[in-house]
Amino acid sequence: MAGAEALLGARGAGFHRVSLNNKRLYVAVFAAVLGNFSFGFALVYPSPVIPALEAHPDPALRLDRYRASWFGSVFMLGAAAGGLSAMLLNDRLGRKLSIMFSAVPSAVGYALMASAQGIEMLLLGRVLTGYAGGVTAASIPVYISEISHPGVRGMLGTCPQVMAVLGSLILYALGLLLDWRWLAVAGEVPVLTMILLLCFMPNSPRFLLSQGKEDEALRSLCWLRGRDTDYAQEYEQIKDSVRKQSQRISCAEIKDPFIYKPILIAVGMRFLQQLSGVTCVLVYLQPIFKKTAVILKPEYDAALVGLVRLFSVGIAAVSMDKAGRKILLFVSAGVMLASNLTMGLYIHFMAPSQNSTIANRTLGSFTNPPAEPVNYITLIPLLAAMFFIMGYAMGWGPITWLLMSEILPLKARGVASGLCVVVSWLTAFALTQLFLGVVEFFGLEVPFLFFAVICAGNILFTGCCVPETKRRSLEQIEAFFRTGRKSFLRSFRR
Repeated sequence: MAGAEALLGARGAGFHRVSLNNKRLYVAVFAAVLGNFSFGFALVYPSPVIPALEAHPDPALRLDRYRASWFGSVFMLGAAAGGLSAMLLNDRLGRKLSIMFSAVPSAVGYALMASAQGIEMLLLGRVLTGYAGGVTAASIPVYISEISHPGVRGMLGTCPQVMAVLGSLILYALGLLLDWRWLAVAGEVPVLTMILLLCFMPNSPRFLLSQGKEDEALRSLCWLRGRDTDYAQEYEQIKDSVRKQSQRISCAEIKDPFIYKPILIAVGMRFLQQLSGVTCVLVYLQPIFKKTAVILKPEYDAALVGLVRLFSVGIAAVSMDKAGRKILLFVSAGVMLASNLTMGLYIHFMAPSQNSTIANRTLGSFTNPPAEPVNYITLIPLLAAMFFIMGYAMGWGPITWLLMSEILPLKARGVASGLCVVVSWLTAFALTQLFLGVVEFFGLEVPFLFFAVICAGNILFTGCCVPETKRRSLEQIEAFFRTGRKSFLRSFRR
């Protein structure tokens, strides 16, 4: 306590805002988001692996449609379990140690898949990497939000999504060069790098204050902001916020709009994000391109879509604190709506001869179709997928992660972030598990038209429920849910 007062005294006189220029903050963020890189890598692992295992000579490893559905979807069950664990881990271990803990199941999961002798080892590896992904999905956005300066929080808040996208792109690219076992070995690299770097990073000042560790919290904030900045006022604001929310949430408090409104918004966004179909598209990207007979080879199409996704999420990172969250959500949902509608209508109204040929090939079958004359209209599914992923990556991908960490009240942040992840991944599991069956019985256009309807609902949800948090501190966002929209807008205009 005395150490904290001494540091504050040294910084308190003549307070004025100094622009943030401390590279340590960015190193801490980079160390954390390596977990998201691993998550993105593991999420789309089935895309190049399912076709390889469909033709595997060993019956113990060969995948049929039923096994392929489980191989693609069981990751989400693990992620949901990880989200449940994060409810406890975030508040007991803290954000940083929770992220570090996730490296253990992730490393074991990749090792199991790399050495798999049967489908059971593959599924267990998928469950473990999914569990790690669920923990990191609930912990990393909160950690970044709590260590970030308000002036760069929007940009840094997109880093989890950027790194997840980069991880998926690297997987698609390596899938052109490596077989499925070496892909799993490559997944170990970011996991081990992450745990090594995080050993030297500080805990979140907010978490440390919630544990009564004031000296350590101030040292953490000083390390993150730099000694040449005036961090004393920010420390006092954080301390005051933590003091107001020092007790754990009770059942009676859930009735308070300050508590339940941001939780419902965050959960609703994660639910709608998954219902828009993004996980199904990413997991079954190569099979979808096989089904729609795109001119290019499916593995090259997948890598191209991954590159577009990375470019788009980079645009979101740059524009997040300039354009604002809501406008990007509107644009994102509109582009996704148009893309899903285009894909669904294209598949439904294809030339009868081509449509019947494609309909006879299930998504679980990856044998090469007979040579046919080049038809450039088959670029439409590729373009639709590109624009869908572009729209998602510009808004509903990164912003749902960012808003979850921004709007959830501190006293409920650990539990609520875990709840968001559970809802998100249970929804993703249901969709990915049902996707292949729906395609087989009703046709590929049905899920895409359903996704289009959901994207229209995303636009309405954004307009009616989502607050604009651009350039607002976490304390001001909390005040919005306490005092209402009018006071928030007055603060925003000043």
